[in-house]
Amino acid sequence: MEEGVFTRCNTKSRTSDSFPGVFDPPEAKKARPEIGRSPSRNILIADGDVALGKLLSSELAEQNLSVTVVPDGAEAYAMLQGKVRSSLLIVALNLPGIDGLTLIEKVRLSHPRLPVMVLTAHHGLEHKIAAFQKGADDYVTKPFSLIELQARIHALLRRNSGTIPRISQVGDLILDREERRVERLGRRIELTPREFHLLEAMMRTPGCPVSRATLLDEVWNLAGEPTTNIVDVYLKYVRDKVNVPGERRLIHTIRGFGYVVREDEEDSQSSAAPEAQRPALQFEPSVCLAV
Repeated sequence: MEEGVFTRCNTKSRTSDSFPGVFDPPEAKKARPEIGRSPSRNILIADGDVALGKLLSSELAEQNLSVTVVPDGAEAYAMLQGKVRSSLLIVALNLPGIDGLTLIEKVRLSHPRLPVMVLTAHHGLEHKIAAFQKGADDYVTKPFSLIELQARIHALLRRNSGTIPRISQVGDLILDREERRVERLGRRIELTPREFHLLEAMMRTPGCPVSRATLLDEVWNLAGEPTTNIVDVYLKYVRDKVNVPGERRLIHTIRGFGYVVREDEEDSQSSAAPEAQRPALQFEPSVCLAV
C-alpha cells in the first residue's frame, strides 16, 4: 500500500466522509461525468489498497463500468494476457510482484493501444517523468478528487474509442492484433514484441507514410530525440522478415521522412535486389493528411 492515501482532507463531501483519501467540494457533484453505458468497458486496477479498490469499484459501477482490482503487478499482467479485454489500466507504482513502472513498460509492448493511468501517492516530478517515459497516459496523485478522476477516466476512454480493426491486411500480409499474429501467404512471421508494435503502428493506416518521429514516439516513447537510429535498426529487422526474396516488397522507405506499408503494382517478384539499391519512394503529403 502506498503512503499518503489516507491523508484526511478538510473539504466535506460524501466521498471524503467515507474514504479520507478522496475529496470533492459539494458543487463538484453537479459536474459528475457520464462515461457511457457500454457494459463492455472493463477497467483493471492494480493497487494493493483494498479500501480504495472497493470505493472505485462501487463508484464506477454506477456508470456501467466493470472493475477488476488486483493487488500486485504480476497478477495484473497475467490478466491482461488472458481472454478478458480491458479498456483501461489504472496502476499504482509500489506494487509487489512487478512494480508499476515495469508493468507499464511490459503493457506498452503487449498492448500498445491500452490507456494507462497512474494513481499514486508519489508527487515528485521524477516519478511523473519516469511514468510518462515508460508509457503512461495520465498521472493522478493521492489524495485526489473522485469527480476529477472520473473525468480523467472518461477522457482516456473517449480518446481510445476510435475503431481499430482486429485484423489489418496489406497485400498478402496479415496482422492480427488480438492474437498478436503476423502471417504472409500462410507463413507465420515471428516478431519480437517491439517489432510487432512497430509493424502494427505502420499498419493502422495502410498505404499512408509514417514518420520516424511518430514511430519513435509511438513505439519507444522517445519524442524529441531525432538523433537516434533505433527506428531504422528495428525497421530493418522487420523488413528482413516481411520482405522475403521472391515475394512482393511491402515495406518501403520514404526518403527524408519515414516508412510506409503498401503494395506497389510495379514491384513484381524482383525483390531480390538490396533495399539500398532501389530508389526510395517520394512522399506526397496530400495523400494521407491524417497521418
